[in-house]
Parts: sequence; C-alpha cells; structure tokens
Amino acid sequence: MTSRVPGLFITGTDTGSGKSYVTAAIAAAMVANSIDVVVRKPLLTGVDDGATNGPWLDHDLLSVAVGGAEAAESISPVRFGPAMSPHLAAEQAGADIDVRAIAQDLRDLSTQQDGTLLVEGIGGLLVPITRSDSVADLAVALGFPIVIAARPGLGTISHCLLTLEAARSRGLDVRAVVFGPWPEAPSAIESDNLKTVAQLGNVTVATLPAVTDITHAGFAQAGNQLPLTEILAG
Repeated sequence: MTSRVPGLFITGTDTGSGKSYVTAAIAAAMVANSIDVVVRKPLLTGVDDGATNGPWLDHDLLSVAVGGAEAAESISPVRFGPAMSPHLAAEQAGADIDVRAIAQDLRDLSTQQDGTLLVEGIGGLLVPITRSDSVADLAVALGFPIVIAARPGLGTISHCLLTLEAARSRGLDVRAVVFGPWPEAPSAIESDNLKTVAQLGNVTVATLPAVTDITHAGFAQAGNQLPLTEILAG
C-alpha cells in the first residue's frame, strides 16, 4: 500500500451498527502493519449513561486500538452526557456545534501528519448534528472516502441500500460496507444479505468477526481480515 488516502470516514446504517469496532479494527491493523494512523471521533454522546460496548465507551476502544498512543479525550474532544442525537444533546447543554469548524480542524490535522486520519461519525449518515447539518454534511465537508458499518442480520438490506443511496447522491466515495459482528457459522439470511447488498448496492461487502479480546492485538487480528488495500488505496 504505497499510495493511501489522507483520510477515511467511518459511518453506519444507524446507532449501534458497529462503527467503533470497524474503526478500531482498521486502526489497529494499520498500526500492526507499520502504517501511520490517527483516529478521531469528533462528537460523542452518552458519556454519562455508561459504556455502550461492555465496559468501554467508543473513544476508549479507539485509544486501545492504537495502543494507547492517543488519549481518549483527544480522540473525542466534543462530548455530551446523555445518549441522544448530537443536535439535541448540544441544545440541552446550551452548546453550539460548528460542523464546518470541526471539518476544518480535521482537514488541518490530516495535512499535518504523514499517515491516514480515520474519522468515526456518530449514529447513521443522516443523523442531525445541528438543526441544519447532518453527519453526511460533515463527511462531504471532509471529502474523505467512507466505509459503512452495518449489522449482518434481518433488516440490514434496506438500511444498507438507503445509506449507500444517501452517500452516493452526495458524491461520497463508498469503499466498502462492513458487516459485523460476523458469526463463525452465518445463517442463510446473513449469507444472503452479504450477497444481496454487494449485488444490489454494487459495493464491496466485507465481514468483521466479533472482537472479544479488547486489546490492540485483538483488534489488529480482526482488522487484518478486512480488504485494507482496497479501502485505503489513494
């Protein structure tokens, strides 16, 4: 992988679709393969409501994935207590979110380092960050290719195809859909979902196994099963 994208945006079909695990797996695999990487999840809600990934908050997982090279607080600089859409969390906190300023800060960060910047979104692609800007608007402002995290089970076909349509209608370059956690013995529905989304969505569909070893090595092992060359190609 001699030529790589300067940045990659990881979104999902909705909340809880596995974005943090996909981001962590990609980041850890890059580190394990001696590829420079910086991770950010610029907006995080639910900090006061307890962890959403076992004992881990999303930014904790990302910090673990890069071997603790970045503190969780640096990875997610804007954090809100309640688990809700960022637009509502900000309103309740009396805070303003400037999507364009966030995008500019991330672009600046991308140009200041030699590696690839991984940016994890929040919720699904059309989740409002403010009353006028969505996650998709942030992705467009960044201009990075995107990866879509999705569940493998019943109902995911429509979620995936709608997200693909929303992304492509905005000119976003979708590198892959990643199904996770992918079971060791997938059901007929899960297997067909993979085939159908790939065919109807004209997209690479990769799978990420369940990550039970929440360490850099555990994430790297899972991430090395993803088509990193295709995802990161410049």
